[in-house]
Amino acid sequence: MTMPAKIYYDSDADLSLLKDKTIAILGYGSQGHAQAQNLRDSGLRVVVGQRPGSPNYDLAKSHGFDPLPIPEAVKQADLVNILLPDEVQAEIYRQQIRDHLRPGNILMCSHGFNIHFQQIQPPPGVDALLVAPKGPGHLVRSEFVKGGGVPCLIAVSDGASEETFRLGLAYAKGIGGTRGGVIQTTFAEETETDLFGEQVVLCGGVSELVKAAFDTLVEAGYQPEMAYFECLHELKLIVDLFYQGGLSYMRYSVSNTAEYGDYTRGPRIINDQTRQEMRKILREIQTGQFAREWILENRAGAPAFLAMRRRERNLLIEQVGRRLRKLMAWIDAKEVT
Repeated sequence: MTMPAKIYYDSDADLSLLKDKTIAILGYGSQGHAQAQNLRDSGLRVVVGQRPGSPNYDLAKSHGFDPLPIPEAVKQADLVNILLPDEVQAEIYRQQIRDHLRPGNILMCSHGFNIHFQQIQPPPGVDALLVAPKGPGHLVRSEFVKGGGVPCLIAVSDGASEETFRLGLAYAKGIGGTRGGVIQTTFAEETETDLFGEQVVLCGGVSELVKAAFDTLVEAGYQPEMAYFECLHELKLIVDLFYQGGLSYMRYSVSNTAEYGDYTRGPRIINDQTRQEMRKILREIQTGQFAREWILENRAGAPAFLAMRRRERNLLIEQVGRRLRKLMAWIDAKEVT
C-alpha cells in the first residue's frame, strides 16, 4: 500500500537559516519574478540574473532589482536557482553557470527535467535541490501577497546533506510554500509525473480529445460554432468543478443525464487501448526516450516543433474560437498569432 506523502508546514521551516545567504534567481519569467519578489519580501537577500535588453530585464528593473549577467549573479550566490526554460538550461549551465559554482553552493530548480536526465550535473561539493510550486508564477505571487501560499514539492539529489533539505524548506517558506504545504518527493518522481500529466491529460490528452470531438460533430454536419461551445468552451465549467471538489462534486453539480452519460460512455472513450498507450508513454518518459527526442529536436533548431505549432494555430477550431470569443465580453481573451 502506498504511504501518504510527508507534508511540511510553516512550523517545520526555519527562515533564519537563509538570513546570511544570497539567493540567485536566474531568469525573471513566470516563476522567476514571483519567487524573487516573495523571497525579498520575506527579508532575504536576492540577486537576479537576466540578460540585458530583454523584456524580463526591464521587468526586473521595474520591480526594484538590479539584474546582473548570469555569471556575476552565480558568483555572488550561495543558492543558485535556474528558472529558465527547460530547453535552454543545459547550454546556459555549461557556458555561464558551472564554472562559477563553489563547493558548498546549492544548485536549485523548480522542475527536475535537466538534472534528472543528466543534462545538468552539479560539480563535486554542490548539492541539487528542487522546490517546485504547484501553480504558475502569478498565482505564487498573488497568494503570497494575500497572506497565503501555493503548495510546493521539495526534493534533494542523492547524497545531499540534511542541511540542504532544511535550506530547501526555508526557501519554500520564503516563497510562501509552507503556508500551503510542502510535499517531499524525488527528482525522478517530480519530473516523470509532471511530463506524464502534461502529455496524457493536461495538454496532450485534453487537446486531442477536444479536437477529435469537435471534428466528429463538424464532419457529421453540425455547425462549427455549436461544436466549439459543446466540446471546448464548456470544458471550463467542468474543470472548475473538478478544481473545487473533484470528480464527485462535478457529478453532483451536473444533470443526472450528464452523470449517467459519464459513467456509461466515458469508459468507451478512455478504454483498454487508451490505457495501454498511457503506459507506453510513461515508459518513454521513464527510460529517457522522450527527453532524448526533445533535446535533439532543440539542438536541430526545433523545426518539427515549430511546424506543429504553426499548423495547430490555424485549425478550424482555433479560427472559430477566435471569432466566438469576440462575442463574449466577459472573457479576458488572449489571442496568439
